[in-house]
Amino acid sequence: MPFVYLGLSLLGAFCVLLTYHPLRQEPLSVPSFIIGFLIGEVPIQTIVWQVAATVVFALFGAFGGWAGWLGLAVSVVSWAGLLGLAVSGARAGRVVDAALAQVRDDDFPVPTDAVAASWERTWKVSRAVPLKGRSVGVTKNIDYWGDGDHRHRLDIYRARQPRRKGQVPRPAPDRAPVMVYIHGGAWVMGEKREQGKPMMYELVARGWVCVAINYRLSPKATWPAHIVDAKKAVAWVKANIAEYGGDPSFVAVSGGSAGGHLCALLALTAGDPAFQPGFEDADTSVDACVPFYGVMDMTGTDEGAQRYGSGLLDLLEKRVMKTTALEHPEIFRAASPTYRVHADAPPFFVLHGRNDTLVPVSVARTFVAALRAASRTPVAYAELPLAQHAFDVLASLRCRATTDGVAAFLDAARLRATSRAPTPPPLPSASVPSVPSASDPSASDPSASDVVSDTSI
Repeated sequence: MPFVYLGLSLLGAFCVLLTYHPLRQEPLSVPSFIIGFLIGEVPIQTIVWQVAATVVFALFGAFGGWAGWLGLAVSVVSWAGLLGLAVSGARAGRVVDAALAQVRDDDFPVPTDAVAASWERTWKVSRAVPLKGRSVGVTKNIDYWGDGDHRHRLDIYRARQPRRKGQVPRPAPDRAPVMVYIHGGAWVMGEKREQGKPMMYELVARGWVCVAINYRLSPKATWPAHIVDAKKAVAWVKANIAEYGGDPSFVAVSGGSAGGHLCALLALTAGDPAFQPGFEDADTSVDACVPFYGVMDMTGTDEGAQRYGSGLLDLLEKRVMKTTALEHPEIFRAASPTYRVHADAPPFFVLHGRNDTLVPVSVARTFVAALRAASRTPVAYAELPLAQHAFDVLASLRCRATTDGVAAFLDAARLRATSRAPTPPPLPSASVPSVPSASDPSASDPSASDVVSDTSI
């Protein structure tokens, strides 16, 4: 038993060390990401279960020999490292505040006193898993294209009135700002129910309407089907979100990883007919973009995506683009947000982890530099120390800080858009039109139901 405990203690210490100093070489980058993400976002919880395990080992005689005591010493050092990770997560708010301070001015009035997230309470953060509260209603599986494809569905999150006696009814959203969220998954996997929950639940609590979308996945789908679907979903939102309390005059877009790539590309290519076949005249512009650890360069050039190693280009060529960068470099370049920056880009808030092993932080730095050089609108950038890929998936200390910052950034973007736009006319209450086929650019009538959870976040 002493040697078993020592072995497990050494393994735990190695995982903590890997969180501080991740392995970036393929094929070790993926397991390094998994370990760093899990431990880095829930370090206090990791200490708790390891201490509990140590007590159990003690009851079974783990400290009956020198190996057990050595294992305890290793564990104590490991717990100190975990505390350091917790401190880093708690201090992420300073990094986010500094990023927002760089873009704060009279034309972009980012609030100086950020409103704390509704899941700020310690016991809710300690749970880590984001759960939908009773005040959040969901309309599920709306067909935004009308072709019956299960990947052409979206969910709408919005505030609902409480049903308990004695509670003051919350008014239904009216002209609420809208956030469209695009999930990640390397363009080959993922689902609208899996990601972005802490941010979307918080925005709903602040009066937003949020839309999580699915899109066709490779290898069944070939690029640019992914971005075409994302744009079609935004076009649907612009045409129909008023029926759900949303304001089509302010639509933001966000996403993580491959979703970060898609949301950035969408924000930078409004009206591009190559990405809007059959609905070239539809409005797909957005008013703000918040990409998390996005894949901003897909070209495979020495100064571009080779930072990822050979894995990304192999994936793109064999499963996503289904052609090579050597034969058709224009396809890969046109799909890269770094090469699509321009002066009229909407405000961007780019967030990236410094320890990301799947999308190196240098990719975000290059994109932000290019965008700042071209854009006339604010570009905020938060580079989070010790943060791995997917740091916003769990309701962690770091995610709490980034959620508060994103909400403040979007508040400023709304004020900026409001000050520059005329007062919109009253929104009509028309029925959602029906779409007979995928080639028809009009939207479909959703056959969906409100599903509400009884578990608070």
